[in-house]
Amino acid sequence: MISFDIGSEEKRDNFLERLEIFSLAESLGGVESLVCVPYDMTHAAVPEESKLEMGITKSLIRLSIGIEDCSDLIDDLNSSFS
Repeated sequence: MISFDIGSEEKRDNFLERLEIFSLAESLGGVESLVCVPYDMTHAAVPEESKLEMGITKSLIRLSIGIEDCSDLIDDLNSSFS
């Protein structure tokens, strides 16, 4: 699992729209690759001030890497960043 801040909500939305292999979901306990926006998903009930103190911004993206072919995942991420 890795997290990164993509810089803005607009960049976040564009990145998420371009993904083809990663599914937008909270952890489902499976083996597939997932992408999550903790601010709106896993930490939605946490007060905004607390989220920001923890570094959970609206542009933070969390990836859970699954068992798909690593080159396919890298290609998916590269195309989503461009």
